[in-house]
Amino acid sequence: MERRRLDMETKPVRILHVLGELNRGGAETMVMNLYRSIDRNRLQFDFIIHGDGVYDYTQEILSLGGRIYKVKRYNGKNHIGYVKAWKSFFGKYPEYKIIHGHVRSTASIYLSLAKKNGLLTISHSHSTSSGIGLSSVVKNLLQYPIRYIADYFFACSNSAGIWLFGKKTSKKDNFFVINNAINTKEFIIDFEKRKMKRKELGVSEKFVIGHVGRFGTEKNHEFLIDIFNEVYLRNRNSVLVLVGDGEQKQRIQQKVKKLDLSSNVIFTGVRSDIPDLLRAMDVFVFPSLFEGLPVTLVEAQASGLPCIVSNNITEEIKITSLIKSISLNNDAGYWAENILKFAKSKKRGNTYSDIVNSNYDISLSAISYQNFMLNKYEELKV
Repeated sequence: MERRRLDMETKPVRILHVLGELNRGGAETMVMNLYRSIDRNRLQFDFIIHGDGVYDYTQEILSLGGRIYKVKRYNGKNHIGYVKAWKSFFGKYPEYKIIHGHVRSTASIYLSLAKKNGLLTISHSHSTSSGIGLSSVVKNLLQYPIRYIADYFFACSNSAGIWLFGKKTSKKDNFFVINNAINTKEFIIDFEKRKMKRKELGVSEKFVIGHVGRFGTEKNHEFLIDIFNEVYLRNRNSVLVLVGDGEQKQRIQQKVKKLDLSSNVIFTGVRSDIPDLLRAMDVFVFPSLFEGLPVTLVEAQASGLPCIVSNNITEEIKITSLIKSISLNNDAGYWAENILKFAKSKKRGNTYSDIVNSNYDISLSAISYQNFMLNKYEELKV
C-alpha cells in the first residue's frame, strides 16, 4: 500500500480526453477550466483530437505538461482507417486506463475499442441536438449505442444527459451532471476595467449588446442580427459586439453590410480577454436554437451581466436572476423591446456568492473531478 501511495505522489495519473479541436468552444473551455485547477502532480490531462492544426489551447496544454495526439476526422468513407488508427493508438499507448470522450458522433467506435483494451470509459454530453439535415440523422444513429457502451455518463445538464443517453440511463448511479464551472473571481465586475475596455473598443458612450459564441448554426446569428437591426432602429446609440469565429462568420458579415449596420457591429474574432469584454457589455443576447448548458452564460452571470436568451436553453442555466428567457416564436421586434429595457440601466451587482453556492465555481468542481478520477484509477489497479 505504501509503495502504491508513493507511485501516486511521484507519477500523475494521465486521463485521455477526446475532442474535435482545441479551440475556445464550450467543451474545450470546460475541460481547460478543469485542467488549470487540478493538482497536475497527481492528475494530468492528455488529448486526442480530430485535426492537424495549431489551436487556441495548444500551447497552453503543452506548457501544462499535456500531450496531444491526432486522428483524422471521421467522414464515413474512412471508417476502416479511423478504426485502425484507434487500434494502433491503444496498442502503442497501453499506459492509459481512463478515457473521457467529448466527441459523441464517433464515441460508439472509440469507446468500444477502448473497453476492449481495458480502459474505463466516460462519455460526456455537451449539447441537446445534433443540428439539422442529413448529417444530424447520421450522427444520431452513430451516437445512440453510447448508452450501452460507456461505463460512466457525464453531462453539462440533465437535459443534455437525457437527450444523448436517454431517461433510463440518466437515472442510473453512473450518470453525473458535471457543471460547466468557471474561475468566478476572474469575472467579478470591475468598473475601472469596464471603462478601459469600452474605451479600447470605442464604445464608451454606447449601449453595448454582446454575444460570445462560435459562428455556427446553433448560435442563430442570423436572427441575432435581425434583433439588433430592430434595436438600432429604436436606439441609434446601440452597438453589437460579436466575439468568436466560425464557418458562418462571412455570411453574417455580409448580412450586416446589407443592412447598413457595419459601423455599429464589431467583430472581435476569437479573444482571450473574455472577462473584460463581458464587463464592457450592457446586456448579453443569446438566441440559440439549441445548447447543452453554455459556459459563456455562466461567465456572463458571474460578471453581473443581464442576459436575454432563447427558451430553448435549459432552465438549469438560471443560476442567478439575471437570465430572461424568450421564445424564438417571438419576432425580432419583441426581442428588441426587451433588450432596450437595459439601455438606461448600468447597474451591475457582484454575483460571486450566487455562482459559488450553485456549485459553478471551478475550485470545487476540480476537486470533485480529481477525486473521482483518482478513485477510479485505484479501483482499476485492485
